[in-house]
Amino acid sequence: MVWTGLMMRAAGCVVNDLWDRDIDRMVVRTAGRPLASGVIRPFQALVFLGTLLGCGLLVLLSLNRLAQGLGVASLLLVGVYPLAKRVTWWPQLVMGFTFGFGAPMGYAAASGRIDLPWGLLYGAAIFWDLGFDTIYAHQDREDDALVGVRSTARLFGERTRPFLAVCYGAAVLLFGLAGWASGLGFWFFATLALPAGLLARQVASLDIHDPGRCLALFRANREVGLAFALTLLVGAIQVSMG
Repeated sequence: MVWTGLMMRAAGCVVNDLWDRDIDRMVVRTAGRPLASGVIRPFQALVFLGTLLGCGLLVLLSLNRLAQGLGVASLLLVGVYPLAKRVTWWPQLVMGFTFGFGAPMGYAAASGRIDLPWGLLYGAAIFWDLGFDTIYAHQDREDDALVGVRSTARLFGERTRPFLAVCYGAAVLLFGLAGWASGLGFWFFATLALPAGLLARQVASLDIHDPGRCLALFRANREVGLAFALTLLVGAIQVSMG
């Protein structure tokens, strides 16, 4: 599932850059991207995209039928996500549904079912992605306004900090409820304080007028992801030990 997630996320990035290459040329931070700058041609990107999808298909075929169906359904999200910024102020939410799909995919592949913990886990991933991608979008807020690209960063502006607190709070709450619904014990909830604290630090230190700081906070979510994984591991170990 790790390799599937990496390949499909990469495929999503390729699709995004294909759709956005004309917009990217008008934004300072993205003007140097391979497709926007012309270093890579669209046909070459399509060949790479086909390779990624082919490799992903090979992995998908080794999974159960439920995971296979979800994997095929996820392609619709991958294709639609790049268009969201043109029609809604909530493209980061669409991104959450798209790139957060790896969590329920992994759950379905391991358990072979869709149930309450599945839905709670997906909800947690959506809110987490919505929060950190809003931080990311603040890097381009001014250029996006000139180009006409919509985002939650532009929508909330100076009110981003409380919005981010709601997103991250919902992510932690839903993640905790997913653990509770799965029967995980005390140490799961004790360890959950680690990712919760890391997310709270992002909210406290956010400066939407400092693009470099926004990028650093966005990248800090790698550690948050590892902390969430550690929380699940601790909970699973406690269950296995009775």
